[in-house]
Amino acid sequence: MPPRPSLFRRFGPALLAAVLGFAALPAVAQETPASGDSKGDYSGDSGAFLAARVAANNSDYRAAADWFTRALVSDPKNPELLEGAILANIGLGEVEPAATLARALEGLGEDLGVTSEVGHLSLLTEAILADDFDAALKRSAVGAKSGALLDSLLQAWSQVGLGQMSAATETLDKVAKTKGTEAFGLYHKALALAAAGDFEGADAILSGKAGGSVQLTRRGVFAHAQILSQLERNPDALALLDANFVPEPDPEVDSLRRRLAAGEPVPFDVVKTPRDGMAEVFHNLAIALNQEDNPTYTLIYARTAQALRPDLTESALLVAGLLEQQGQHDLAIAAYATVPPDSPMSYIAEIGRAEATRATGRTDAAIEVLQGLVRAQPTLLAGQVALADAYRREERFAEARDAYTAAIDLLETVQPGNWPLFFSRGICAERLGDFTATEADMREALRLNPDQPQVLNYLGYSFVDRGENLDEALGMIERAVAAEPGSGYIIDSLAWAYYRLGRYADAVAPMEQASLLEPVDPIVTDHLGDVYWAVGRTREAEFQWHRALSYGPLEKDAVRIRAKLEKGLDAVLAEEGAAPIAPVEAQVND
Repeated sequence: MPPRPSLFRRFGPALLAAVLGFAALPAVAQETPASGDSKGDYSGDSGAFLAARVAANNSDYRAAADWFTRALVSDPKNPELLEGAILANIGLGEVEPAATLARALEGLGEDLGVTSEVGHLSLLTEAILADDFDAALKRSAVGAKSGALLDSLLQAWSQVGLGQMSAATETLDKVAKTKGTEAFGLYHKALALAAAGDFEGADAILSGKAGGSVQLTRRGVFAHAQILSQLERNPDALALLDANFVPEPDPEVDSLRRRLAAGEPVPFDVVKTPRDGMAEVFHNLAIALNQEDNPTYTLIYARTAQALRPDLTESALLVAGLLEQQGQHDLAIAAYATVPPDSPMSYIAEIGRAEATRATGRTDAAIEVLQGLVRAQPTLLAGQVALADAYRREERFAEARDAYTAAIDLLETVQPGNWPLFFSRGICAERLGDFTATEADMREALRLNPDQPQVLNYLGYSFVDRGENLDEALGMIERAVAAEPGSGYIIDSLAWAYYRLGRYADAVAPMEQASLLEPVDPIVTDHLGDVYWAVGRTREAEFQWHRALSYGPLEKDAVRIRAKLEKGLDAVLAEEGAAPIAPVEAQVND
């Protein structure tokens, strides 16, 4: 579980545009034509251009790269095509082709007045990968002078790479004194000092003794813990971990905690080289940008961080997650695969790879990934839970129940936060017809979290549906409604409880409210029809049953609804041996 992250996350769009040095996404993502007049006339390969635009707007980076390349064959000096191709290649993680295209775009600059932030970024990346810190310094100088945060931080790390430590700290001090970017300057100054061996100075910054309080991300906490260990302060490092991470299984935190507890001097490896520092810059900016609406911004920086430092697992995971968010599941799978098996965070990558695989429709393959994870790490709680959840989604309830049991058996001490395990296992038991086990698990979940609305609703509704413990069930559902008054499903349970208790008139208003909240749910709509029938509104009941059939209910439910339309609810209940509906005039509203 990550710490409470606040560093690098306080930027609105306008401030982000200012400190990052660009005001908008590249032209390919906008609605302007690639060339020609305002009507969108285009003299090149129009088909390739339009296909490229569609692919880019759909975040299909592979197709966009191919189509932009084709369009460039007939129009090689078109700046918007070049910029679109650069962005598509960055999205793919192809830094060399992006840099080649950027050089071509830069060559148009003097003649056409072209400027391109993604082109600038690509050429900066190329210089950094070559450890050409002089070129990186020159490229970042203009942006740094104008106050662009990216260029200022890269300028500082370029100065570190050139051995100009005093100039680097001066640059970072300037960032730390600029409103809105203080945290970036302080954090990177601490990293630069630690990379140079000045752990005392780095600790003074990260502890808040020099420059003010710095709230750290997960990665920042690890950096500070390593710095404290280098200062032979392992107990303080352990206290730092305890203050920032909840006591739940976390292989990376657990590994570091064990090393510190054993008295081992943990090396500082968050940033080992100037290139690592620059990768950290892009990773930090990706975290900041990840709070905004457009994931393309974030992907640009996360892909660059990953290119500069392939072992930066956090960036690889961020890249993969962004690609999933954009619907690029195959690219996400490839990104997850870059996390090495021996990484403490490899289990996150495997769970993510399984989710991305499932999103492509390959559910069996997704489950195989999780089965492999469980075989490789049988004591990993997260793996067992992910496998159990996958089985349950596929309605393989017996296997899911076994997997949830395996996860529960891994718990050294059952904590309140473990209620979902019992809740989920209880659902599996109910689907398998073992209601005794269902009730036991649901009551254990409520013992751990007494006011959990999902559990209250599920157990209460189950009792109502079975005609058992109706008064207790009604109380549970009423508590669930109080906790989540906007949930149509929970309000449906309340109305259904009234119905099963014979309080038909009381059921009408909440059932109508549930139908408004869940207007196309076949079960809720079917229930509304039953309630209308019970209060004598038979035409409205038949209308609702017809609606329920149109919403694709399960076949067994559809058969019953058709029987109600043919014979009426009273006849269906009689055939089922259920109690008849009481006359309307006999109802009592409490």
